Amino acid sequence: MSKELKLKLEREIFTNKSTLGSLYVDGVFQCYVLEDVTRLPNVKVQNETAIPYGTYDVIINMSNRFKKRMPLLLNVPMFSGVRIHSGNTDKDTEGCLLTGTSRAKDVVTSSRTAFDALFKKMDTADKEGKKISIEIVKK
Repeated sequence: MSKELKLKLEREIFTNKSTLGSLYVDGVFQCYVLEDVTRLPNVKVQNETAIPYGTYDVIINMSNRFKKRMPLLLNVPMFSGVRIHSGNTDKDTEGCLLTGTSRAKDVVTSSRTAFDALFKKMDTADKEGKKISIEIVKK
């Protein structure tokens, strides 16, 4: 049994409003993800920029904003408070990753359903003492 839960986000669709991708857990498709616009390295527009490509450790901790335990990405360059949570459009994110069971241009849907299923896996791994990481790549 692995000591790590590995998430991989493959960014696939890039528009002037958002970035859409597919999220895999241990190599198996889990859900779709909507993020802010992907920009050139070291370019950030406050609350309107996707986080940089790379691999990040993830912890589950209490979110003061959402008042519940949620995934938090650690050590994201030029960002803080990057979480995985529910939401539907770029208006619902400030650099965070929004989950959905389906997608269309600039939107993910059934976001809470997708988040709940993903969080269950992440929370279980966390409680089992497993390391959680996410790799973000361009497909």
